[in-house]
Amino acid sequence: MPPTPYLEIHQSRTHEPTPYEIRLARTLEEIFTHVGHELPDVVAGLNDRQVRTPDGEPWTERSFRDEMHRLGA
Repeated sequence: MPPTPYLEIHQSRTHEPTPYEIRLARTLEEIFTHVGHELPDVVAGLNDRQVRTPDGEPWTERSFRDEMHRLGA
């Protein structure tokens, strides 16, 4: 039987999450649980909760896609 690979927790992280990233993640989890998964619902949920973009602007579908791409890079 081959050995089980060792998986380190958070092995893909390059840094500890920032306060912004933690707040965004917690808010997204709340939105996914209580509002929905569709992009317009997510954007509206973030704006309704006054969680802003890193630039302090309200979210748009485009800015959300761009930010998810940036954070996932």
